[in-house]
Amino acid sequence: MRQSWPTAPGGREHSAPPAQGCWLHVVEPTDQDLAAVRGFGVPASLLDQVHDVDERPRVEVAGECVLVVLQYPAPTGRPDGPPWRTLPLNVLLTPRGVATVSLEAPPFLASIAEGRDPPPDTARPVELVLQLCWKIADAYLGALRDINARVDELEGQLRRALRNEEVLGLLQHQKSLTYFATGMKSNELMLERFEATTQAQLDAAGNELLAEVRIEMRQAIEMVDIAYSVLSDMMDAFASIVSNNLNSVMKMLASVTILLAVPTLVASIYGMNVSLPGEHSSGTFAVVVGGCGVLCAALWLLFRRRNWL
Repeated sequence: MRQSWPTAPGGREHSAPPAQGCWLHVVEPTDQDLAAVRGFGVPASLLDQVHDVDERPRVEVAGECVLVVLQYPAPTGRPDGPPWRTLPLNVLLTPRGVATVSLEAPPFLASIAEGRDPPPDTARPVELVLQLCWKIADAYLGALRDINARVDELEGQLRRALRNEEVLGLLQHQKSLTYFATGMKSNELMLERFEATTQAQLDAAGNELLAEVRIEMRQAIEMVDIAYSVLSDMMDAFASIVSNNLNSVMKMLASVTILLAVPTLVASIYGMNVSLPGEHSSGTFAVVVGGCGVLCAALWLLFRRRNWL
């Protein structure tokens, strides 16, 4: 699927041949879509890796065309795996216009795709890439807030947990944070390379935007690093909590077993078919039962004093 967004205010075409100076956005590219991208003057060599889900952020120049690969956060929609992952966004800058190719629809471009926001000006392609970097950094922060909210929910469950499912849930979120940290740091390195390649095309406004994008990306990286460290410490702490909860249950069960073993032992002794003290007395049963009760009460007080019950 492809969309073509002219730079004229409010102008949009869907699945139409790209016009001069427009932004051609391709999602889940087919051979026909890639042919339209090549019609922008993009060499076929720059489109060899557009289907690679593991493509790393980089900058590549081929003639008058510049390829910029960024990584953005995308929800997986899987209940049994990491809730977020990173996917590549290929940005192609050409004299005819700008083309972007992605394997899935980037959530941070939804407002442009749905017509709620105007597309950036393709006449300033360097600043367009910087604006995309800004949007991606904001997307990472939004995904991080989602992960933190889910971790807070798991935290309430972990306080009472005896199983490993909640800790494994934290592990899945930690995987997402690992993807985020790798993707953001790779984007930062790409931005440095992109700046060196296009520095001459930046004016005062462009340099100011570049500085703001650097700050936003650095903030996102630091927030991801903090969340990863907190989550790692939390996993260690809650693994100990799960173990302690299990130990508490085992102590309680062992204490109850001991309390039940006292009357069982006495009853077993007096149930033997041999001569026993007081067997001919009518009050022996009450004495035996009372003695068992006293022993059990004494053991119960001892266990309570030692916090075993």
